[in-house]
Amino acid sequence: MSTEVRTAIVTGAAQGIGRGIAQRLAQDGLAVTLNDIPGNREALERTAAEIGREGGTCRTSTGDVSVPADVDRMAAEHIAAYGGIDVMVANAGIAVTAHFVDTTAEELDRALAINVRGVFNCYKAASRQMIEQGRGGRLIAAGSVSAHKGGEWQCAYVASKFAVRGFNQTVALELAQYGITANIYSPGIIKTPMWDELDEIVTTQEGKPRGSQWDKMLPFIALGRTGVPEDVARVVSFLASEDSAYVTGQSIVVDGGVYMV
Repeated sequence: MSTEVRTAIVTGAAQGIGRGIAQRLAQDGLAVTLNDIPGNREALERTAAEIGREGGTCRTSTGDVSVPADVDRMAAEHIAAYGGIDVMVANAGIAVTAHFVDTTAEELDRALAINVRGVFNCYKAASRQMIEQGRGGRLIAAGSVSAHKGGEWQCAYVASKFAVRGFNQTVALELAQYGITANIYSPGIIKTPMWDELDEIVTTQEGKPRGSQWDKMLPFIALGRTGVPEDVARVVSFLASEDSAYVTGQSIVVDGGVYMV
């Protein structure tokens, strides 16, 4: 494959926002490696098949982003297949939904391992290649509105996302000399399996009907609707493109107008 074709890795691409991002970048003409954990292999392959049917170029890779060896292997296989890395989207993440007093140290460690160390590992593997290539690159990670404001039931998640935001800003400063930008996208209430799980946990513990957590948030959204993965994918498409060459160290909030930062 010609190295003129730009390439991207998207982690957590089996479903939800990651799936939407992978589909959009493939539509934009990038050759994409879709990553997720081995347990999501079937969903990952379905996403890849759909991209293929739409005429996109992609491949799949399973592994745990919190494990450096898995990420290094993923990057090496991507480079072998496509010749380089132009865009890294460190999207994989988990949410821990529990009150602070009920959150365990193990849950906090797990959130930090996947949400923060996962971004660290992905940025590290991609930036090494980008520096060697000498043509710049785009590092993009999943933030959240929780990277800007604390929220009930989300202490471990909020801690991890604030960390990602600070980490990203430092990377942007250090790698600017190589033409590498680093930005994060910060979704609000997006219709995904992660939000469905949050709604189920909260409403079960509060003894309320399923879906009521969604309904509770709707009045605070200026645009009057919850988001869908495509809303976030459009922003990532911009951050991955040459049009964003003068944007770095930023967190772009995609929440329909809840937190106007």
